[in-house]
Amino acid sequence: MPSAVRVLGLTLLALLAAVPVAHAAAGDDGWSAAPAGEARPSFYAEGGPGTVLEDTVSLTNRGRTPVDVSLRAEGAEVTFADARLRLPPRTRTEVPFTVTVPARDATARLVARDSDGTTRRVSVHLRATVPTVAALTVEHVSVHADRITYELVNRGTTALAPRLAVHADGLLGPLLDRSPRTLPVTLAPGSRTELSEPWDGPALDSVEVRLTVTAAGGARDEARVSAGVGPWGGVGVAVAGGALVFIRRLSVARRLSVVRRRGRRGTPPAEPPSPETELTGAVS
Repeated sequence: MPSAVRVLGLTLLALLAAVPVAHAAAGDDGWSAAPAGEARPSFYAEGGPGTVLEDTVSLTNRGRTPVDVSLRAEGAEVTFADARLRLPPRTRTEVPFTVTVPARDATARLVARDSDGTTRRVSVHLRATVPTVAALTVEHVSVHADRITYELVNRGTTALAPRLAVHADGLLGPLLDRSPRTLPVTLAPGSRTELSEPWDGPALDSVEVRLTVTAAGGARDEARVSAGVGPWGGVGVAVAGGALVFIRRLSVARRLSVVRRRGRRGTPPAEPPSPETELTGAVS
């Protein structure tokens, strides 16, 4: 019986002695990658799109043998000071790198891989700080008999609630003067929207329309367009212009006829004005 107790005691001592030895071996064989400096779970970089920022990744080898590690990035433009290196035993190596801020917020990763295929990843959170720019244009204005069509384009970096003023002049004076009002649309950055304004165009006229658009942040633009309106559009205006020329010529013809009749009655006709000489550069 005493012999059995002694054997059991020796077995327990052997098991207890093996526990710390196995734990120490597991800790000694590992290597890690993390942001350098203060304890940080991941990297964070902020700047304008295209900005190049600097940081450092720390590689720690807790083992008793060297470890060959290669570095690369996923999801971002990253350049390492040294992308391939050997980590000496029980040392910490810091590797500087640069990262370029993308056009939009993104999450990238630094990937470290050893010769055995063991991989460590560290997240890099990138925030793109885009300056607030309010810019707006009014384009492709077209005049119709019952409406004015146009396009608004947000050329800035912030959403805009545009305001529009409309003014139109005809041959005889103003036809429309609509005060600025907020349009029922919100323009996202880079968006283009086609809109129209109702109006009662004249039966026959040549008009000049002016659209003025504004928005918060100092955004402003203006567009002008001239057009003939009426049942026949520009053709009607051309016909009206031709009719005016015809009436003027008819009036001149009537005056000349009166002058000729007076000449037959004995009143010397007035000499018609001599035509102006056109200078052509020719020498006679």
